This record gives sequence, structure tokens and C-alpha cells, in this order.
Amino acid sequence: MAVVRTRVAPSPTGDPHVGTAYIALFNLAFARQHGGQFLLRIEDTDQTRSTPESEQAILDSLRWLGIEWDEGPDVGGRCGPYRQSERKDIYAQYAYKMVEEGNAFYCYRTAEELDQMRNERKEAGNFAALSFDDLKLDAAEIERRKAAGVPAVIRMKVPTEGVCVIDDMLRGPIELEWSQVDAQVLLKSDGMPTYHLANVVDDHLMEITHVIRGEEWINSAPKHQLLYKYLGWEMPKLCHMPLLRNPDKSKLSKRKNPTSILYYKRMGYMPEALLNYLGRMGWSMPDEREKFSREEMFAHFDISRVSLGGPIFDVEKLSWLNAQWLRELDQQEFISRFMQWGLNQEFLAPVIPHMLPRIQTFSDVVPLAGFMLSGMPNVTVESFAHKTLDQEGTVKLLQVALWQLEALRTWDKEHIEQRLFALAKVMDIKVRDFLYPFFVAIAGTPSSFSVLDSMAMLGPDMSRARIRHAVNVLGGVSKKGMKQLEKDYRDIEIAVEQKLQEAAN
Repeated sequence: MAVVRTRVAPSPTGDPHVGTAYIALFNLAFARQHGGQFLLRIEDTDQTRSTPESEQAILDSLRWLGIEWDEGPDVGGRCGPYRQSERKDIYAQYAYKMVEEGNAFYCYRTAEELDQMRNERKEAGNFAALSFDDLKLDAAEIERRKAAGVPAVIRMKVPTEGVCVIDDMLRGPIELEWSQVDAQVLLKSDGMPTYHLANVVDDHLMEITHVIRGEEWINSAPKHQLLYKYLGWEMPKLCHMPLLRNPDKSKLSKRKNPTSILYYKRMGYMPEALLNYLGRMGWSMPDEREKFSREEMFAHFDISRVSLGGPIFDVEKLSWLNAQWLRELDQQEFISRFMQWGLNQEFLAPVIPHMLPRIQTFSDVVPLAGFMLSGMPNVTVESFAHKTLDQEGTVKLLQVALWQLEALRTWDKEHIEQRLFALAKVMDIKVRDFLYPFFVAIAGTPSSFSVLDSMAMLGPDMSRARIRHAVNVLGGVSKKGMKQLEKDYRDIEIAVEQKLQEAAN
């Protein structure tokens, strides 16, 4: 029997997500249960959004939690390299092979044509998926587009009739109609593979035996099954895990719940507690106990015990579990762990230059900078009272800014300042007045040191969580008001981008 090999393959395009840790933990547990190996692969085919900083944050966060890998970009291994951007030349040969064998084709259709074709199919009551027959052009038109320099992609051919059956370790046979499956792009016009081709090629070459991933990939499974067939390879066993949910049963998202591992680290959760909580997401120990260590989970792990009901990621429940872990620490260990968390040089060093000009004694430190070591500031509606901003205007300002900050790809003082100052101009509010509610939301007081520096140091998820908390304290936005605000935001978003472009020029 082949050695069990599992993997997690995050995309380095933002903060490290608890959903990534959840999937990584179950892959690691399954590999350890079977005496196998667990790999970490970086899927950075999206070169416009992938960053080295995001990759490093993923590696650091998973290690902080206690998730370690046998092979990966930083530890090496016999199946490297483990970054898809370093494997670019590997994928093209398989795409060309499928074209030669008639299982894929060059597609010269423009984005406008594709949109029109999909809209026409929807209006006719059909699935939006496009097949080879929908996309093909006659030979003369292909030559004309080639001569005109129209870029081509390589797409896979997909059956248009019948049913694809996917065997899932948790769900049994899953039937999906081929008519719902798009003629997937395999190789983009710039030569980079799409996720689907790179994923299949890498899993095969890295000898992955079991693919344990989120259930959002179920609809992609027919494409992957077909690629394995076209390439003449054996497909790994598939296991689609239930998605993490917010308390209202919606898919876990940063707009409703902090999703970054860095947020929970900054909030002061113990890594053992967060890992324990993620282990409880859809799975339970045989004796049903709620508190267990990583080693205890691995010793008793059985993937068949995973429940398909969407597990609820409830921060209050996580806090309760974290308290159980904290209370088991003796005094010396508590002091040591607390100092590692908040009183370490790495965290304090950037804060000190902002404190020193404002303090006269050490006892001034906590009143001035205590918010850097706290969770949500203790604020009320009255805390936001301002001479030129009423409550409704403050809510609108914070909500629109929150959307802007959620779209920010580089989180540092310069980029935060550029975006917020551009937004202030668009909303026609003086910068001093505009920043007032941010001081209160972030630090709990308008008399803190630079709020822009504070946000940069606290990080994106903690900063956004505090702004979201402020919006809720102020009563939030009504459903009717939210619809209007979302409508208005489209124009605001365009205007902000114009201001940023003008400033750049």
C-alpha cells in the first residue's frame, strides 16, 4: 500500500485564514494517523495578488498553531520546488499534450464574447457553462485573430451530456451533470496555469494520495477527475470537508467574523486553544470531551467521525475554551506566556517611539498605550460625539472606510493614509474631523498617538475588527440604509481610485 501523503495548498494573497489552518489540521491529523507525510505547497499562480509577506505570514501562523509539514518551500523535500511560480515550465507541457491528443484546444474568444455568450445562455434558462462547441471558431477566423495578435488560452474539452460521479470519503458517490461544467481554462495567455491544471499536476507529481479540502471545491471535482483521465493518472481519494460557518450559518467571512490567525494571536488566544477549537469543527473525540491536545487528537483521529453539518465558528465558545487552557497554567508559566505575547521586544519596539515624547513616568505607559494590548475598546455612542459629525454620518464614514480597508492589499501606514485621506477628500470632510472616529474606534480615545501608526502596528484584522465593533456600538446600518449605502459606495469607490491616481501622477 502506498504511503499516505496529504497536503495543504494556501494562496499567499492576504492574511493567513483560520479556514486554511482548519483544513491543514485535518490533513496533518489524517497523515499522522496513517504514519504518512504532510506537505505544504504555495499556490501563487495569481502573481498580481501573491506577496512574499503573505507567504511568510502563512508559514509563521501555521507553525505558531503547532501545524508542521514534512515537505514545503522552507524545508525542502524530494518533490520540490513547492511554490507554483517556480514550477511554471512544468505545467505547459501537459496542456500542450492534451491539445495534441484532442482533449484541449486553443481558445481565441474575447472577454466580451464570453460574457455575452454566458448571459444569453442564462436568459435562455440554461447553465452558464460553455462547451467546446459554443466556443469554437472556424479555421479562417482563428488565423485572422492569430494575425491580429489576439491572445489565446488553452481550455479543456468537457462532455456536454451525462453525469459525472465523484466518490467522496465522507459523502459517498456525488453526481454532477456535465452540462454544468465549463470548458475550463488550463493555461492562461501569459503562460501561467490556472489553479485547476497546476493543482492536478502538482498533486500527481508530489504523489498525493488523499486530497482533503473544503466542500466549495465539489463543483470543480469533475474537471479534476477529467484531467486525471486525460493525463492517464490515478486520481487521489477525495474528501470534502464542511465549510466553517458564522453563528448565523453563513459562510465564515471577515465581514462578520475576524478570520485571520494573526487576529487571534494578537487578541491573546493560546495557540493550543485555537488548534483545539479548530479540531472540534465538525469532529469530536470518541469520549466527546471538548478540551484536548494536538497529540490526543492525532492519537484518536478518525476522519469518518467528521460531521457534514456546517461547523459554527463561535468566538464566544473559542474564548471559553481558551479560558480552560489558561487556567491550567501555573503562575510561572502564565507570566512567561504573557510576556511572550505582549511584552516582547518585537511588539514593543515600534510602539516605544510613539510613547516616549508623551510620557513622564512608567506609570503613564498603560493609560497611553494600553489599547495596543487590549481587545475591543470599551466605547459608547457618547465616545464618538463630535462637533461636525453626527451619529449617522459617523456610521456611514466608518462603514465606507471599512470597505476601503478590506480591499487594501498592502497594510502599512503609507497605504492606509493614502486610502483614508483620498476617502476624506471624496466625502468632503476635513482630515482632522475624518480621523476623529478612527482614534476612538482604534484606541478608545481621541487623544492617543497617531491612529495611522496604531492601525499599521495592530494589523489589518484587529484594526478592521475594532472599526466593525465601533459601527455596531453606534447602532450599525439598517437593511434599507445598507442597500442605499452599497449603491452610493460604487461611485465613492471610483472617485477614491481617481484621487489615488491623481496623487500618484
